[in-house]
Amino acid sequence: MADHRVEVAVQGPWSLSTSRAFWEGFTPSALPKRADEALEATFLVEGEWRRASVSVTQHGATAVLALSGAGDLDRAAAQVCRFLSLDVDGRAWQDVGARDPVIGEAQSALPGLRPCGFYSPYEAAAWSVLAQRIRMSQAASLKASLLRDGVFPAPTELLALDLPLPGRKPEYLRAVAEAALDGLLDAATLRAMKPAAAVLAVQQVKGLGPFAAELVVLRGANAPDAVPHNESRLTDEVAERYGRPLAEVSEAWRPYRTWASVHLRVLRERRLAGEPAQPVPH
Repeated sequence: MADHRVEVAVQGPWSLSTSRAFWEGFTPSALPKRADEALEATFLVEGEWRRASVSVTQHGATAVLALSGAGDLDRAAAQVCRFLSLDVDGRAWQDVGARDPVIGEAQSALPGLRPCGFYSPYEAAAWSVLAQRIRMSQAASLKASLLRDGVFPAPTELLALDLPLPGRKPEYLRAVAEAALDGLLDAATLRAMKPAAAVLAVQQVKGLGPFAAELVVLRGANAPDAVPHNESRLTDEVAERYGRPLAEVSEAWRPYRTWASVHLRVLRERRLAGEPAQPVPH
């Protein structure tokens, strides 16, 4: 269990504090709130499914990753960069806000936010199954009941568990585990595909429909430039703010359509919760 330190030069705006605050409020895969500035997480290294822990700090434009655990720590570092969107060149992100004032407002309110939330497409797919036809709070409780020492079980462990879950959730979770073992939910593979093709590929997994498949690709593989076509709250927000269809509006967001979509969703949730849309302090 040797410690491993990696320094990542982040291209474009990034704020660890903004991203961490966003992730702490992300119910499907929320980080525990901490008093210090570091972002700390423990997760399964994708593909080998062994544990790794990371502490992320920010020093100017550099992200410092301190890793430990039994997993391949180089692979773990790449996974951290993916689930924090640190592997995306964001230098042209501000240009999107310059040509779209609505996105510019969102950028000001959420300075340096980069989408994050699921450690892997496997965990995103499992959440999608758990959340089907129940409230998010209920799904979070179901997920918590499956955690092993704070970590979601590896696919082989999930297949061996007796799953006292309602409906077809046990069947669908086993299908997700088998798909992960077969490489069908591999993040690098999904990111290398065009988003629409990746979404169709994920839909081949039993129990994952269009909405779930988009979640797996956009928030599990963290594809930076895709439009969620089955997210009604985003569609409603775009209709209210622009008065035009999402497909038309989102063309101006390339090559960061996922980023723009997440920003709008965050501001909508804040507004509906009665929170002021004010900038998050760096």
